[in-house]
Amino acid sequence: MKGFKFSLLNFLSLCKGVLKYGRFHTYISSLKLRFAFFTSPSTRAGVSPERAQRGHCNPMGECLRATFPCLQTLWDRIYGPSSDAGENSVKGDCVSTGDVSSTTVNSGTESVGRYARPVSAIQTCRKTDNAVYTALWDFEAREVEELSFKAGDIFQIVSYSGDWWNARKTDKNGCILATGFVPRNYLARVESVESQPWFFGKMSRVEASSHLMSPGNHDGSFLVRISETDNIGHVISVKAHKKTKHFKIYESNGQVYVNPTLKFSCVLEVVEYYQSHPLASLDRLKCPCIRKRPQPQDLSHSTVDEWELPKEDFSLEDQLGSGYFADVYRGTWKNRINVAIKILKNHDCLKQKEFQMEVQIMKRLRHRHLISLFAICTSSTPYYIITELMEKGNLLNFLRGSEGEALDLASLIDMAAQVVEGMAYLEANNSIHRDLAARNVLVGDGYICKVADFGLARIVKEPFYVSDEKKIPYRWTAPEAISHGRFSNKSDIWSFGILLFEILTYGGIPYPGLATNEVFVYITKHNYRLPAPPKCPQIIYDIMLSCWMVKPEDRPDFKDLRNNLENISRYSDLD
Repeated sequence: MKGFKFSLLNFLSLCKGVLKYGRFHTYISSLKLRFAFFTSPSTRAGVSPERAQRGHCNPMGECLRATFPCLQTLWDRIYGPSSDAGENSVKGDCVSTGDVSSTTVNSGTESVGRYARPVSAIQTCRKTDNAVYTALWDFEAREVEELSFKAGDIFQIVSYSGDWWNARKTDKNGCILATGFVPRNYLARVESVESQPWFFGKMSRVEASSHLMSPGNHDGSFLVRISETDNIGHVISVKAHKKTKHFKIYESNGQVYVNPTLKFSCVLEVVEYYQSHPLASLDRLKCPCIRKRPQPQDLSHSTVDEWELPKEDFSLEDQLGSGYFADVYRGTWKNRINVAIKILKNHDCLKQKEFQMEVQIMKRLRHRHLISLFAICTSSTPYYIITELMEKGNLLNFLRGSEGEALDLASLIDMAAQVVEGMAYLEANNSIHRDLAARNVLVGDGYICKVADFGLARIVKEPFYVSDEKKIPYRWTAPEAISHGRFSNKSDIWSFGILLFEILTYGGIPYPGLATNEVFVYITKHNYRLPAPPKCPQIIYDIMLSCWMVKPEDRPDFKDLRNNLENISRYSDLD
C-alpha cells in the first residue's frame, strides 16, 4: 500500500509537470518512481528493481497501462516495455485488448463473428487469444456514434451487443484511431475462416448457385458456406460448365476432408490444397466468388431502440404493390438507404399505443429468413412501417417470371426450406403469421427468401375472417380460422402447405377450378384437397397432405417440416 501511495503521488506530480512544462523529466523515472518500486510489494516479494521497473509483476505499471492506454509511450519510458510486448504482432504496443473470455477460441466456446457456432478444427487453423477483427467491406457512418471504415481496417471490440458492436479502430501497431459502433456483419476475426474472401457464411444451396452464376464469376469460381441443413456443416460450392456442384466437407476426429484419403487440420488447408489440385472430377478451385456487401440490420445504431422516426426522414419513390393491409413503395431514408415503405390502410382501426407495442414485438424478431423491421412513423395518419427492401419482389411474381421459371426442383425445395426456417423461428417465439402465402414472402439477391408481413393481420384489428370474401384469403386459410377465427401455428402450417403448392407450380393459383366462395365448402364438406403438382415427388406431396389434416393437432410443427425437408436434401459430388 505504501508503494502504491508513492507511485500515485508521483504520477499526479508527473501529470502536473506535463501540463506545466509540456515535456517529461528523466529524473522522475530514475529517482522518485524508482524509489516507489523499491518500496512496492513486488520488490518486497523478491522481484528485482530492474524487473519491476520493466513492468514485470508490477501492479502499478500494469494498472496504468490498462487505464491510460493513450499514454503507452510514457509507461514504456517509465516502466520499460510491458511484459507481453511483442507477443502479438497485430496487437502492437499501444493498447491492451481487454476481456475477450466470451469469444476465446482456446476455451472451446462459440466464436463471435458473422456466424456463431461451436469451435472445432473445421473453423480455423491458427488460434488467437486476442479479439482482433478486420473489416470485410467499406462502411460509411450514418450517425455520429458510428465509425466509418474501409475493408481491411483493424478493430478491437469493446463490447459485443446485438447487431452493433462497440469497437476501437486501430492501426497496424494497435494504436487507437477512433472508437464507435460498427455493424457486426461487416467484421470477421483476423485469420479466421470468416475473414477469407471465399467464405460466405450460412447459405442455402440455391443462394450459393445464384451467387456463383452472377456476372463476373467464371468456371472454377467457388465459395465455402455453412449449409442451412442441420448436421451438414461446411460445403464447397463450385461453378462448372454453367452449373454448380456442391461438396460437403466432412469432419472426423479433429480432421476435415472431402476425400477420406486426404485429410487436413482445418478448412483453410482444404481450400489451399484444392486451389492447386483437382477437386473430384473438376479442375482446381480458382477465384473466390464475388462477394456482395450486406446491409446492416438497422438503419443506424440509434434506430435499434429509437425506431419511431419522423416521416420527413423518408422519401417515397415507385409503388411496388398494393394489398389489403397496405400499399408498398420503394423509398429512401435520409436519401441514403433504400427501404420499403408500407403505408397502412384502415388506419381508423388502429390505436397508436397498441400499434407501437405490437410493432415493438415484431422488431425484436430477428432471423435470416424474416424481413427486418427498421422503423415506424405514427405521428400522423396514415401510419408507415419501414422495412428492408428486397430487390426481386414477392415470391409469387418471382416464380411467374423468367428467373423463377428457370429454377429446377431442387432450387424450389430449397426456397420452401428457407420459408420453413423463418416460420420455425416465429413458432419458437410464440408468434403467428396469420397470412402466409407466396405474395407475403420476398426474394432478394442470391434468391434468399424472407417471410414478410408477419403479425400484420393482428396489428390491423379489422376482423378479416368474418368479413366478405375479398378480405378473406380463403384459398390459403385453415378451416378453423375461417369458421371460428382460431389462428395458431397450426393454421400457419395449413397455409404453408398451400404455399408449397404455389412454389411447385411456379406461382399457380390454388384450387383453380373452384370459385373463392366454393373453396371452404369443398374442403370442409367434401374433404377435398389439392392434387399433386406435375412432376412433384410423392415425398413432397405427402408433406402437403400432412399440412392439410382436418384436426390442427394432427398437423406437423414447422420444426418437423424443417427436419423433413432436410432429409430430402442430399449433398454429393454429382448434384
